[in-house]
Amino acid sequence: MTTDQNPAAEEVDDLPEQMQVRHEKRAAILANGQDAYPVRVPVTTTIPAVREKYAHLVAEQESGDTVGVAGRVMFMRNTGKLCFAQLQAGTGETIQAMLSFDRIGEEQLDAWKSLVDIGDVVAVVGEVISSKRGELSVMTDSWHMAAKALRPLPNPHKPLSEETRVRQRYADLIMRDTARTVARLRPATMSSLRASFAKRDYIEVETPMLQTMHGGAAARPFVTASNAFDMQLFLRIAPELFLKRCVVGGIERVFEINRNFRNEGADSTHSPEFAMLEFYQAYADYTDMATLTRELIQEAALAVHGTLNYELVDGGTRDLSGEWDQISVFPSVSKAIGKEITPETPIEELRKLCADAGITHDPKAIHGKLVEELLEHYVVEHLKNPTFVMDYPVDTSPLVREHRTQKGTAEKWDLYIDGYEAGTGYSELVDPVIQRERLIEQSSLKAGGDAEAMQLDEDFLRALEYGMPPTGGVGMGIDRLLMTLTGLNIRETILFPLVKPE
Repeated sequence: MTTDQNPAAEEVDDLPEQMQVRHEKRAAILANGQDAYPVRVPVTTTIPAVREKYAHLVAEQESGDTVGVAGRVMFMRNTGKLCFAQLQAGTGETIQAMLSFDRIGEEQLDAWKSLVDIGDVVAVVGEVISSKRGELSVMTDSWHMAAKALRPLPNPHKPLSEETRVRQRYADLIMRDTARTVARLRPATMSSLRASFAKRDYIEVETPMLQTMHGGAAARPFVTASNAFDMQLFLRIAPELFLKRCVVGGIERVFEINRNFRNEGADSTHSPEFAMLEFYQAYADYTDMATLTRELIQEAALAVHGTLNYELVDGGTRDLSGEWDQISVFPSVSKAIGKEITPETPIEELRKLCADAGITHDPKAIHGKLVEELLEHYVVEHLKNPTFVMDYPVDTSPLVREHRTQKGTAEKWDLYIDGYEAGTGYSELVDPVIQRERLIEQSSLKAGGDAEAMQLDEDFLRALEYGMPPTGGVGMGIDRLLMTLTGLNIRETILFPLVKPE
């Protein structure tokens, strides 16, 4: 018997009527010498396992087998001497519980009618049968409260708003098949990625989340501090510089699935905290990494959907089959504007083109940043099918090798799917002298007020000075991969996204 006390009467009186009634039922359970939240209930199997094992039963057939199952009450119908309840497992699968006067007796039946509400988690013990209507059921011999729900479930006929879903994911998981599907799709996707890397002889590693300096991406970091070391630290914006240290050290095929933090805006494709996959392969370039990225995404789609042409949550479809399109930054911008744009185009001309298009930009923006603004405005939103946008401006790509034949561009691509960036890949810059020059330029930009510019990382440069082989690398957001596989926005693919307090 529990020693929990009932809430103060005045606190209960302030609750909505339905919650007051549920509190009173909790008190009644305790007064009967029972526990509204027991440490254990007689569960011997799961609802999905029962449905699989006894799927062969036909109407009015009895199995002769007794099971103990637990689930959340999603529907109830109480009649005189026979009560029905639909119990839902965490997977969303359900089974019917039947409670009859003849089987469990008057006392247990009355207790069920008076104490159990929709939303309660209960356990039932009884024989598996098929009802007259052919519904798989447990003909109950005894029932046990597993968790008394003090708050009623949301109205099943009134869908939860997106804001409520992300704030109360627990309620969303109870009420919505899509929420449960996405929660299980993520680990299935992770398993596929790890299997894909394993068969290609990649090694998974873990790199620091707390870093003494931020780098590996152009992003504003979260700043924290260590009391023990009396020093400023940054939450990781990218694992890139540590994974490259691994390649220097001889781990020539390396990947990490990690959490990254970027102190930036939040919208349908961005979250301040997100999951990232980064992988690097020695003796590969950005074209090799584009092929590998396509294969990884296709293998993930096959693992979770069984096909490369699948339905999205909103009823649309997505086709990831075959080879994927490739376009180049400067030619695609030139085509969209109707005027040739090159790495030599005067910056004043780029500023005017941005102004004519109504593009707001930082007055201090460098040449390549303005080109990328034009690309975003004119090109990428139209890239619905998977498309690799190749050969970005070199001045916005400080960690990327300059293109071997196209001066002013870098061997970098961004993968766009349905108008958003799904990943980025490089032929990595491995020359420590040029890398130092690039990072010094970044330091100058940072000193000039660019909060996203990188810092000069002497230890990373020291690693490069030991010699890093030619290498290709990729960064791909896991949450955006889930967007690709479902058609949902990023807040729906993250189980518990960061939201402002209510």
